Amino acid sequence: MSVHATSRTVASTLALGLCWVAALAFSQAQPAPFAAGKVADGRTIVDRDCVGCHAQRYAGDADQIYRRADRRVRTPAQLLAQVQACNVELGKGYFPEEEEHIAAYLNLEFYKFGP
Repeated sequence: MSVHATSRTVASTLALGLCWVAALAFSQAQPAPFAAGKVADGRTIVDRDCVGCHAQRYAGDADQIYRRADRRVRTPAQLLAQVQACNVELGKGYFPEEEEHIAAYLNLEFYKFGP
């Protein structure tokens, strides 16, 4: 086998491994209030609709809203309720399943509540 063929094989193996790890992370069990949430869909919505507002409120660090010591969210139910409150307050018009997607993403990325 040539060096180029070996390099392609190694690269393909690594790519498959990374895809498997990503799929595992996005398929972790979520708490009951948003167990049906799709993490990838939630990330898309958060990136599109939430990051800019949060960055304005926290000097350019949008993630600070989730990491601050005095954060409001302490339980899975509170996380979903906060997503719902933002939806209403900002008039986004998300469907309940979209709210679950957002909560599932935020949980996986920041909160780490178990099922």
